[in-house]
Amino acid sequence: MDHATPTTYTAFVETRRLICGPLHEVAAAVLRAQQTQPDTHPLVLNDATGQTVDLDLRGGEDGVAARYTVVVPPQPPKGRGRPKLGVVAREVTLLPEHWDWLASQPGGASVALRKLVHDARRQGGSHDRARQARDRAYNAMSTLAGDLAGFEEASRALFAGDHERLTAQMLGWPHDVRAYVMQLAEPAPA
Repeated sequence: MDHATPTTYTAFVETRRLICGPLHEVAAAVLRAQQTQPDTHPLVLNDATGQTVDLDLRGGEDGVAARYTVVVPPQPPKGRGRPKLGVVAREVTLLPEHWDWLASQPGGASVALRKLVHDARRQGGSHDRARQARDRAYNAMSTLAGDLAGFEEASRALFAGDHERLTAQMLGWPHDVRAYVMQLAEPAPA
């Protein structure tokens, strides 16, 4: 998923979708659900990964919401000179012939590496997005439907990229679980 898009979370009570949204809203809704139905154990899943998230629900609703509210720090005032581009120095280990080739490229090693990364992202982008979608759908599916009839065949269909067969295998599953798995199985837009 895009780093600029805030991560959303989805809570389930058994097989029913409770809420989807920012973590602070989901956490408050889960607390309310547990207060009204103490015997339930809601599951919260990260929509970007399909993995479960453990929440600390101690304190009141305001405290729980505050604990999971993301605060974006204010941007420092821009100084004089070239604007910061978010460049982070990191170590790259290459063989001497690789460094020689990079040094001979127009613009030097940094420009050549950036071009290589951009090209690789552009060429493998759709494949990477499809793999990420499959992985997050499988994570959620195994958590929510691992003991439901047709899970194994649905998993095979998911990994084969056969959405028609996946849909057919999930027909007997609760509507909210089916809808969520299919939502996560869709690759993120480029």
